[in-house]
Amino acid sequence: MLQSRGERALMPFVTAGDPDLETTGAIVLALAASGADLIELGVPFSDPVAEGPSIQRSSERALRSKTSVRRVLGLVKDLRPKLELPLLLMGYANPFYAMGEENFASAAAQVGVDGIIVVDLPPEEGATLFAPLEKRGIDTVLLAAPTTTATRRQMLAHKTRGFLYYVSLTGVTGARAALAQGIREGVEAVRAISPIPVCVGFGVSTPEQAREIAAYADGVVVGSALVNRIASAASPEDAVDAAAKFVAELKSGMRGQ
Repeated sequence: MLQSRGERALMPFVTAGDPDLETTGAIVLALAASGADLIELGVPFSDPVAEGPSIQRSSERALRSKTSVRRVLGLVKDLRPKLELPLLLMGYANPFYAMGEENFASAAAQVGVDGIIVVDLPPEEGATLFAPLEKRGIDTVLLAAPTTTATRRQMLAHKTRGFLYYVSLTGVTGARAALAQGIREGVEAVRAISPIPVCVGFGVSTPEQAREIAAYADGVVVGSALVNRIASAASPEDAVDAAAKFVAELKSGMRGQ
């Protein structure tokens, strides 16, 4: 549907529970109304090794507000009747395994989770978590990076579900003034071997950058720049407004690609 309108998918990321789950719920609904096509809910973790300072601090705030995997699933359950667009969880393996693979997969399916991205879990090690999720129709999205070899890129493109998340740079997440070099070439390398949609994330910070990536990728992920706006808001209401305005600006820039 998006392609028929000349559009690419915008996938904003917010850390669930930052500053609290009630505000996160309001932000998610505002993002959906402002043009988001799917939304990543970050599951806070005490050691988010792939994250830069912005998302690290948001995880710390969320953990202080007692956010857990079960409470994030509860948020999805509350949101699902009000929201049609896909909701993905993005996080680290430890909290999911701590809940138990089958228990987590069953609970995620019951509340309406559409997909999951586990940053620190390669497919070779993730079968006991990924299999019960896929059995219940939940997409397990894998990540490729600029350093991924051609052989591994082919494996990831084959095994990922929903789309392939292309990490635009080597390093951690974080808003950046300029995009990394070689993103288009990385996306085209995936396209040469697979029809799987490719979404690009890490470092995308402005409507101009989102528009540039939308010219050749299937989707754009924006995290740290959005998390920063939420963190700097004077109140929860201001956080909702700031997040919605930013996502509307991003989507407006991406239309017509």
